[in-house]
Amino acid sequence: MRFFSKAKKEKDAWLVFAPLPQGMALATMRRQGASTPVLLGCVEAGLEGQGAEESLARAARSRNAARFRCSTLLAPSDYQLLTLEAPNVPQDELKTAVRWRMKDMLDFHVDDATFDVMAIPVERASGRTPSMFVVAARNSVIRQRQELFFGAGIDLEVIDIPETAQRNVSALLEQDGRGLAMLSLGAQGGLLTVTYLGELYLARRIDVTPALLEEGDADRRHAALDRLMLEVQRSLDHFERQFGFVSISRMVLAPGCGEALLNYLSSNMYMPVVQCKLEEVIDLSGVPELLDSAQQAHYFFALGAALRQEVIVP
Repeated sequence: MRFFSKAKKEKDAWLVFAPLPQGMALATMRRQGASTPVLLGCVEAGLEGQGAEESLARAARSRNAARFRCSTLLAPSDYQLLTLEAPNVPQDELKTAVRWRMKDMLDFHVDDATFDVMAIPVERASGRTPSMFVVAARNSVIRQRQELFFGAGIDLEVIDIPETAQRNVSALLEQDGRGLAMLSLGAQGGLLTVTYLGELYLARRIDVTPALLEEGDADRRHAALDRLMLEVQRSLDHFERQFGFVSISRMVLAPGCGEALLNYLSSNMYMPVVQCKLEEVIDLSGVPELLDSAQQAHYFFALGAALRQEVIVP
């Protein structure tokens, strides 16, 4: 199963199955060239116990899955995302070299890993050694997901991750060839990314949830805000030292980040901080309920994954 992959066939839309605590969020997106992506539909499917395959199959039929390229997302607990110096080896030896390098970096045995790589582009004049992202998951996790979709009769083409889903949204929001920082918050914590020219350069998990920022106790709430701010600042400072050729124009908060967080970061960041409005970069007219920011937050990673674009391999 592919993570960061190139297409073998061409269709004009993706149907994404993104995990939720009690099921999956489905999003269908059509994206043709440089035109505004069009959201075709969103729905939530409950998956419980022995009936999970049939529930998933019903949801897929409701979205006419056979028409679309289908993908799913792993949850953050299902994989590890590593950053490695790119091995200086021929392409056909790359994965062997990467496997050797990451054997002491995983929390499980490397022989039990399914993994893929994604280059982090650098400018030659920067003098920086090329690096790459490596996403690694246990074989059992990948096998279980494949079997679920096979049992539901769904032709699963790609297994994706939230970091690349967020990258897809961030890439739409970039301005004037400058980098863009994006922060999302969910039940499994925060995710900070930096994109530049549509490529992912930074992905950092932050252990702060919306619940912590909505604490009734003011001291705990402020402590969570301070911790989040510190992690963001450290991450961006480190990024600027590593990638001095990328100038970040602003930070965008994903749907689900509240007004209090927007105000706090705006008062403390050295760059503009704005709230993301997906309707400004995605045509949501066919699914008007997604104009609601809470719904945008609920389906955020499904929408991001559905924005996937690939180089077509002849």
